[in-house]
Amino acid sequence: MSTATLEKLTQLDQLKQFTKVVADTGDFESIREFKPQDSTTNPSLILAAVSKPEYTHLLDEVIAKLKASPLKGHEKIENVMDNLLVAFGLEILQIVPGRVSTETDARLSFDREGSIRKAHQLIDLYEKAGISRERVLIKIASTWEGIHAAEQLQKEGINCNLTLLFSFPQAVACAEAGVKLISPFVGRIYDWYKASTGKEYHGAEDPGVLSVDKIYHYYKKFGYQTEVMGASFRNVGQIVELAGCDLLTISPHLLAELSKSTDPIERKLSPEKAKAATLERVSFDEKGFRFAFNEDAMATEKTAEGIRKFSADIVKLEQLVASKL
Repeated sequence: MSTATLEKLTQLDQLKQFTKVVADTGDFESIREFKPQDSTTNPSLILAAVSKPEYTHLLDEVIAKLKASPLKGHEKIENVMDNLLVAFGLEILQIVPGRVSTETDARLSFDREGSIRKAHQLIDLYEKAGISRERVLIKIASTWEGIHAAEQLQKEGINCNLTLLFSFPQAVACAEAGVKLISPFVGRIYDWYKASTGKEYHGAEDPGVLSVDKIYHYYKKFGYQTEVMGASFRNVGQIVELAGCDLLTISPHLLAELSKSTDPIERKLSPEKAKAATLERVSFDEKGFRFAFNEDAMATEKTAEGIRKFSADIVKLEQLVASKL
């Protein structure tokens, strides 16, 4: 496509030429407006959505359906929560042509067997609703336990999205485990470095951008099939620098910015460029992974913070469910 033609397209349309655009929201209207390929959710996004009047009916419908369930106490709340997450997923899958990511309970981040069990429960609900597992990605935190839960799930044909990923060792371990997709968090890496150095970062020098750039080049150079989906963006500049990444999951306000601009976007990442990258192949056993991860203060702090935040929002969502039950 010529430069003149590209300049007439919005930045969002240009980006879609070489990157799968994913909506990072639980808001159906935003998804309809920006026409992404896939959509991702998490407990914080679902909590924000069910707090809006236009989405409370989903929670009410799930509770009405399950109120007569013989389950009691926390088991009943957990059942409602699973069905609520899937109810959002089902609505989203009526809008997007591709996949939806549904998150497991962040409190299972260090529980391999618990994460596997929860993934089975979620996939079972989708399949009972007539959705094939190919259209669902189970989101799991990129802890050692989470990565190896995903390794087992992948062998069962359950595709996983490894989230809360902030470091190269996490990315390498995910690729070696054969996970379907990873979500490196660009914006939160940027936040940490900005706070710790007091410096503002722009363009290609942004630490979050550099992190995804390295992971993408490593995967493509060594032939890993794991998809790279940059996530958690703070500004359009970060997105533009990662044009060409397999996927980018973008919040509605940044999708809106991209759709209002016709400034040209050039492809920054490509498999061809990656093949020429100077990178050494590495591998981590459990001890090596834990040490390398521990050596990265940013990754250690941001992963822990993310798990705490998602866990807190799950508790708030459970409290909302309990009040309605």
